[in-house]
Order: sequence, then C-alpha cells, then structure tokens
Amino acid sequence: MGEPELRYERRGPVAIVTFNRPHARNAMTFAMYEALVARCDEIDADDEIRVVVLRGAGGRAFVSGTDIRQFLDFDSGRTGVEYEEDIDRYLGRLDRLRKPAIAQVQGYAVGAGLSIAAACDLRVCTPDAQFGLPVARTLGNCLSMAGYARLVAVLGEARVKDVVFTARMVGAEEALAAGLVSAVVGEDEIEARVMDLAERVAGHAPITLRVTKEALRRLRAESLPEGADLVEEAYGSADFRAGVAAFLDKRRQAWTGR
Repeated sequence: MGEPELRYERRGPVAIVTFNRPHARNAMTFAMYEALVARCDEIDADDEIRVVVLRGAGGRAFVSGTDIRQFLDFDSGRTGVEYEEDIDRYLGRLDRLRKPAIAQVQGYAVGAGLSIAAACDLRVCTPDAQFGLPVARTLGNCLSMAGYARLVAVLGEARVKDVVFTARMVGAEEALAAGLVSAVVGEDEIEARVMDLAERVAGHAPITLRVTKEALRRLRAESLPEGADLVEEAYGSADFRAGVAAFLDKRRQAWTGR
C-alpha cells in the first residue's frame, strides 16, 4: 500500500498537512478534499495543536487544481452548482479552522490551489511560485461567491479581474507586492522559515488568533449574495463541456460563448 494522498504529521504544536500526488502536481481528488475536512475536524479537537501548515509534495506544486477527470461526468449546470457547494464545504471548513493555517507554496498554486492558499491565513512561497486562476483559458467554469470573496480579500477586486480575464500567472514578487504572500524564501530555506513562523505564531494567545480569524471571516461572509445562477450558467454551458474535453486532449478550445 502506497503513501496516503493527504499526509499528516505533528511537530510539537504544529500540524503539517501535505498534498501528496506529486505525479499529478498534487491535483485534488474528492477523496483528498474529504480527507482535508476530516483532518480539520481532528485538528480543532486537539488543544495541543496551535498552528497548521499546508504544503505540496515534490516541490513542483502546492496544488495544481482539482483533477479535471472528475469533471467528465458533469451533465448539467446543476451538477456544477452541487460541485461548487461541495467545494464551499471543503474550503469553508478550512476557512473556519479555529487554528491559524499557513500555506507553504512551492511551484504552482493554480485553480483550487489558489483557492486553498486563499483559505489559509498566511502564505509563504519560493521564488518559482506561480499563482493563478486560468479557467477562462482552460475550462470555462467559475467559482462560487464565497470562492471569489476569498480571492478578493487577498488580491483585491482589480487584480482578481486582471488574473481571471487574462488567465495569466502571478509570480512570487508580484504576490509579495500584492500582499498575497508575506515572504519569498529560497527552496532550501522555506521549510525552516515556515516552521519558524509557525512556532512563533503558536507561542501567541490562541484566543486572540481565533477570534480575529473568525471576525474577519464573518466580515466576508456578511456581504455574500446568492450566486448559484451564475455557477449554473457556467457549468451548464457547451463551452464548459467542450473545455473539459479539450483540456484532457491537450488541445486548445475555441470558445463560442454558449
């Protein structure tokens, strides 16, 4: 039996969650999402854990998105709504974690990878890190309202539009200037730097960190409108179905707007 696709370990007051599909650049499966939710429950139940670090195995990616093969069975816009509701449950659980979460980003944090990083509280990356949401170029789908709100909180509305509309990647230095990450650290130093940061945060008053985190989450959640119709429109489109097929066939999609 091989290693789990979501590894978990403890180092004193720090819990470490590793996305462990390096052959697929740590693309997320539904089983991995469910395992992440279960680990969040376990972490919140353990008072000895003060901080959580999330990272990707292999050094080439934090998380490169959701495994696209899982979209092959989507047959309607309603299926897309249900999928985004599941994503809101998975990432909402990470967002509601009562302990601070630090994303250690090496390589790609794309699509769901960017969303997971945005659901963390602090982010540190290597110089080769690339952040992006290229769905306008790849699949023709979208995020939920909560997903967009998290991105706006860490990037700002103008940069979210820029990144989505151009389908470009945000490099490490731009991410630092934008406040998306708090530090850019060399590949050989990042693990030690992140652990130092985690231990520093772990030494501070848990109640202050917990209520501050929850207060900021509530500020975002308070202004969320309904958006299922937008999700259904995107996932129910012919463009989305064709985009999934084109992505898996490694060919460029010609968009129709339908």
